Amino acid sequence: MAKSTPPDPAARASLLAATRNLKMARSPDSYVRGSTVKFYQWLAESGKKLPEGPPVWICGDCHIGNLGPLANAKGAVAVQIRDLDQTVIGNPAHDLVRLGLSLASAARSADLPGVATARIIEALIAGYEQALGGDYADDASAKAPKLVANLLAQSLQRRWRHLAEERLNDRSPSIPLGKRFWPLAADERAALVALFADEAVDVAVTGLRGREGREDIAFIDAAYWVKGCSSLGLLRYAVLLRLGGREFCLVDIKQATAPAAPRAADAAMPHNNAERVVAGARALSPHLGERMLATTLSGKPIFLRELTPQDLKLEIENFDHGQATAMAYYLANVVGRAHGRQMDDATRRSWTERLSRNRGKLDAPSWLWSSVVELLGIHEAEYLDHCRRYALAQA
Repeated sequence: MAKSTPPDPAARASLLAATRNLKMARSPDSYVRGSTVKFYQWLAESGKKLPEGPPVWICGDCHIGNLGPLANAKGAVAVQIRDLDQTVIGNPAHDLVRLGLSLASAARSADLPGVATARIIEALIAGYEQALGGDYADDASAKAPKLVANLLAQSLQRRWRHLAEERLNDRSPSIPLGKRFWPLAADERAALVALFADEAVDVAVTGLRGREGREDIAFIDAAYWVKGCSSLGLLRYAVLLRLGGREFCLVDIKQATAPAAPRAADAAMPHNNAERVVAGARALSPHLGERMLATTLSGKPIFLRELTPQDLKLEIENFDHGQATAMAYYLANVVGRAHGRQMDDATRRSWTERLSRNRGKLDAPSWLWSSVVELLGIHEAEYLDHCRRYALAQA
């Protein structure tokens, strides 16, 4: 793609579809991450009976890559849920099954035996239940396994220069066009400039950094961001700003659409999808939620957040049996705290009791184990079919 010529909408849509197909063909785990809609289709069509948990905000797309270190406005860092596009007030059991599928798929990609998968699902439910019975006076979760502890240490040491080198290739005040960032059409750039000229957005962006009062915001550069998998084809922009004439900040803008995750009956959620995402983030991931803003761009609901150097994605390319079970326990504990902080003590006890029913000889509930096994088989077959279609298209 020529850097000087913004793509027309049809060309962009075609390129984004090809990019999405490539990403999902890279591995079974990548396919699982990009197949949220299929997950909920299976849930609706299979008739699988999951326990009905108390209606709370859930992630809705709870896989490994959607958890990681996040900084709050004051710079404190904790592992929380980092992507809330699918968030709804719904059944917390959905997050457990989705996380179990993701962990089991990662174990398969790491060539771990089936026994390891069984132990992973046991560890997952144990970590989740421990969180429900824990102390909610602070935001501490279970002891981080080595892989996560190393990522947290790396996160705490990062500064703007690291974010700039990683996202922008260098520290220069511009967004480099190429594979990740595409040029904007004139009307897109004009809409973004107008967005950040709005005083309400100006004040809100300043507030994302935990500051009070209004600072001058200078619009430096912007580009279409080719990022994610499920979001490909929607509005997605990176905007580089200068605050108060001294500091740079990089803002991620994303279009919000209707979730695939089913909401609880009579759940009182915002009708505006951007406001829904922000409300869910504030309930599940306070570090992220307090740095988000819902608004509109070109008549479409969007949410924006400033990216901080400490925000990192949890990537697991390979792990052994012990690391896998430790990771399952820890991540389920993080999710359990996100759910549990929305419940009172009696509700947490009642939900824990429901989770403990119908246990087999293994500690994992039969509904969780059978759901993960069925979903693994379905996704493996669909992944191979996707790869075949991709190969035929390339040929």
